[in-house]
Amino acid sequence: MRQVIILGSGPAGLTAGVYAARAHLRPLIVDGHEPGGQLSLTTTVENFPGFPGGLLGPDLIQSMRAQAERFGAEYRQGEATDADLGRRPFRITIGGTAEECQTLIVATGASAKMLGLPSERQLVGHGVSTCATCDGFFFQDQVVMVVGGGDSALEEALFLTKFAKRVTVVHRRDTLRASKIMQERAFANPKIDFLWDSIPAEILDVGQQKVTSVRIRNVKTDTITERTVDGIFVAIGHTPNTQMFQGKLEMDGVGYIVTHEGTRTNVPGVFAAGDVQDHVYRQAITAAGSGCMAAIDAERFLEHAEY
Repeated sequence: MRQVIILGSGPAGLTAGVYAARAHLRPLIVDGHEPGGQLSLTTTVENFPGFPGGLLGPDLIQSMRAQAERFGAEYRQGEATDADLGRRPFRITIGGTAEECQTLIVATGASAKMLGLPSERQLVGHGVSTCATCDGFFFQDQVVMVVGGGDSALEEALFLTKFAKRVTVVHRRDTLRASKIMQERAFANPKIDFLWDSIPAEILDVGQQKVTSVRIRNVKTDTITERTVDGIFVAIGHTPNTQMFQGKLEMDGVGYIVTHEGTRTNVPGVFAAGDVQDHVYRQAITAAGSGCMAAIDAERFLEHAEY
């Protein structure tokens, strides 16, 4: 019988692990399908407090893992495939093995929707990004491209104008899906231009391990053109990793877990932290903060729980 199982090993899950382990709860942390979360795909992180020179995303994750392990956290490779939350103890299936726990912290994160290009994954962190707030600073006076047509894409584009000298928004349609006010702001910004009815067909150059240009396909004429850019930001949305909890935990219209009074879900004893319940900030530091909250909430629940 586990006192707490933590699903996910990004900043939220690992911070929850540090706090739960220091409270002598001996948490089991399940790595998930993407160990380390989105930070594991990030190169230099310069906005996490305490590291004035910045550090690599994987190094930050490794430090968090070691810190939680130092206090007694245990790790399990693989991902959970089922969760019986109908009664306590909860029953979690991990790689075909069932584990029981008194409390559960869901920190499975959200995955950025990608374009699906072969070169895309190879250039993540080398000019391909899904977060302007995280990486915009690295594109001072450079030319960048944003893919998408919703509010998120325009927010990214507008933010990038603080750094880049030119921002091109590429959208597969001839009208944007973004709110009227966001469109007005983007159209009024002299640094932003638009490529309509277009999608990226290829990102270059994997051989140089950096983004040098993007081949663009017009969806109406099928013609291919090439744009020289220094970076490309994919802003076509995120998918919360909550499929396993459909019908078991309360979610909003797009699948993010709804929390209240901190990190509590609608099921007593189940808590959610990080990008799995936050579609607004999506930062490593906010995820870590909510992981801390979830561990404290779980500890207090256990103190008052009736077994």
